[in-house]
Amino acid sequence: MGAVRRRLRAVLDRWGLPPERADVAELLTSELITNALVHTPTGAVFDAALTPEGLLRIEVRDGAPGLPGRRAPGEYATSGRGLLLVEALADDWGVQLRGDGKVTWFELGPS
Repeated sequence: MGAVRRRLRAVLDRWGLPPERADVAELLTSELITNALVHTPTGAVFDAALTPEGLLRIEVRDGAPGLPGRRAPGEYATSGRGLLLVEALADDWGVQLRGDGKVTWFELGPS
């Protein structure tokens, strides 16, 4: 997972994203990829795009057909907060079901 974060950070730095915005993008991408790796048997593929207006969109694809489920972790739980973080920190997010699985995505607006 460290290699994925380093590659993403390099791209975000090359695009000129402020460090705070890149930190959030890195965290949320890590959460979505981890969810796909832990909860699906098919792995994950991610893509990042930055529009000319500065909108950052990250997509994580996996081969599982079901929607991701929100959990209600206990106070001392060590997992289960990924989608809660995405919901709290992303400007927008969602899931698109496809015939070969799903894409979970989030967007961060211009800073």
